[in-house]
Amino acid sequence: MALLTPQGVKKVFQFEKPKGREHLRRLLNWEEFDEVRDSRRSILLDTLYESIIFAVGKGFPWVEVAEVVKFTEELLKETKGCSITEAVTILGNKLRDYQGQFNTTHLLALCDYFHNTFIRHYKLYQYVLGQEQEVNLTVTHLEVCAPPQPLPLAEGMDRDIWQLEQQVAELSTAEVQKRTNMLLLKEALHMEQDHKLQRKFSEVPGQPSRVLKREELENLISEAIHVQIECLKELLQYEIQITFDILDLKLQKKTLNLKAPIPSPLSITGQPGQDESLKLHKANKGKKAKAKK
Repeated sequence: MALLTPQGVKKVFQFEKPKGREHLRRLLNWEEFDEVRDSRRSILLDTLYESIIFAVGKGFPWVEVAEVVKFTEELLKETKGCSITEAVTILGNKLRDYQGQFNTTHLLALCDYFHNTFIRHYKLYQYVLGQEQEVNLTVTHLEVCAPPQPLPLAEGMDRDIWQLEQQVAELSTAEVQKRTNMLLLKEALHMEQDHKLQRKFSEVPGQPSRVLKREELENLISEAIHVQIECLKELLQYEIQITFDILDLKLQKKTLNLKAPIPSPLSITGQPGQDESLKLHKANKGKKAKAKK
């Protein structure tokens, strides 16, 4: 409290609140503390700071402002753990002890201030400043990802045009997928055909070097042709279906292109062809005006 001089409290008042509170902490010779973890000390510092604001607002001289801070700190210490009746008695005794420090007007103002703040909310002060508080604090470090840098507005496009391009791109992707499926099916059918032919040839009785009879050879050729026709039939059916699907996708893309929205004037400004058209239009307008004259 030795550092709490009139000049010191004047600086506290002249600073903004955060800087003023920090300056008051140094004047009180308090060690630095965590405002979140040590909430009691933070509230006590707020109470002392508010007493300075009160005293200055009431026109107390700077010498008396320093005494108000001293008065507040002593009152909070002496009433710790007391009943409200005892606190009122202690407040009255302290006001009497400080009669020589303040004039009558300022003493009455100080009495009203503590009756309307400290005594009125006495239980709250006792609960916060008079007993230990259990603090459960969880600290989580979160990484904040900044949004990506937006592209220049000149590279932007109308929302409807962008949506159209997305739909066309999806249809093109679906068309490519259809063609890919077709190639995969062809390969699978060829492998299945070879497997069936191999199985039919392996069912021929007798030694491999044995000469086949005419009837056996005809049956073998007939079965081989049947296998090839079945595979070809399945392949043709799938090709027809795929072709219809691709044509339908092309028709959808054509329809979308016909329904494409007209670009706004802002979006077409700066395009080479458009600029030339505008210049030509202005030139023709000027020639017509001269012809009329």
